Amino acid sequence: MEKIKQNAIVKKIGFNRLVLLCVMVLLYLLFALITPMVKANASFVSYARMVSALKYAYFLGFLSLGVTFVIATGGIDFSIGPVMFCAALISGYLLTMKGWPLILCLVVCILVGTLFGILNGVLVAYAGLPSFITSMASMMLAKGIGSVFTKTQSVSWPQLTDANGWYRNLVGIKMGNGEFPTGLVLLVLGAVICAIILNKTMAGRYILSIGSNREAVRLSGVNTKRWETLAYIICGTLAGMAAIFYVAKNTTVLPGLGDAFNNEAIAGCVMGGTSMTGGVASIGGTLIGVLIIALLQEGILAMGFQIHYQYIITGLIVLVVVWADLRSRRRRN
Repeated sequence: MEKIKQNAIVKKIGFNRLVLLCVMVLLYLLFALITPMVKANASFVSYARMVSALKYAYFLGFLSLGVTFVIATGGIDFSIGPVMFCAALISGYLLTMKGWPLILCLVVCILVGTLFGILNGVLVAYAGLPSFITSMASMMLAKGIGSVFTKTQSVSWPQLTDANGWYRNLVGIKMGNGEFPTGLVLLVLGAVICAIILNKTMAGRYILSIGSNREAVRLSGVNTKRWETLAYIICGTLAGMAAIFYVAKNTTVLPGLGDAFNNEAIAGCVMGGTSMTGGVASIGGTLIGVLIIALLQEGILAMGFQIHYQYIITGLIVLVVVWADLRSRRRRN
């Protein structure tokens, strides 16, 4: 095992990411073999299936990328799903009911997420509130604000054939009988930018250092509050961007929802190697973790099972990964 880890190619890719890639490939092959056996005339091996799985991964991916920064500081954010819905509801209401320009409404999506990120960051870093309690309160606020703003009514975004429907090309462009996954290109681009911020900038180094040893970083003269707040702002901004990809995939947005996506986004981070205790994070791993969750969902639906089975499998995987992470840390200590 040590020889494999020391291999130049494995070192460059990262052993944990390589294992995740292998898991994803094996999962795909498993679904390809089992689906026809479980459900007659069903096939998992098709381009349409892959596009369907990817569309789920786009908005979930941006949520996971954002919360990776927060978890890297040793915190948590359970408000990202409802914030995404709140942003989609507010901007969608302004678009369909008030006649605001589409571009401005897409900007509103991002601004709503950013404002929630600022709120969470200030309360956690400057007011000293626990991130768990703060994000739970923000989750309730996001649900309530979205519902009140739209008068508890659902919001339907324009279809592709409508005048303002071009934004749906953000997830895929029709090409003949198929579809080019533009959303995947944008998600990977977003992941590259996040990886640069986290691994190549002063902000990223401080965010990771806060998760490793907050007190030591503070005593060295670093303004930990500023950088911790930035982590939450990045998280909120990406939740706003996730709202754009959510409405580009789904037509209707219902008020009061979004909780389930918190768990899946955090699960994607944990699967990808981001430590729940902070200090260790992998943007590439998060991206692969999200793709695994999307593949799980598509595979379970292809076999004709209810989506609840995905939650069971994802929960078990998260437990195993967290246990392995804690065991690894104890060994190093």
